[in-house]
Amino acid sequence: MTARRGEGGSRFVYDSFDAAAARIEANERVADERWQALEYRLGLIEATLERLEKRIWVGVYGVAAFLLAQMAETVIQAAMR
Repeated sequence: MTARRGEGGSRFVYDSFDAAAARIEANERVADERWQALEYRLGLIEATLERLEKRIWVGVYGVAAFLLAQMAETVIQAAMR
């Protein structure tokens, strides 16, 4: 008894189901989704670190400006004596 594909019926009756290939495909899809989620989170972390770096530099420049202003005030007071 040979089944011919052209006579109709479900293809699932005649085609074998490869469980290993289906499992591999599912694992690949899951890995791709996890990779995309990881890239998204890394992008958020990078943006946060960039904002933090900007804030740190603003603080550094603020301290430097304060010290320069103090030094300029000291020089001006010394020149006025």
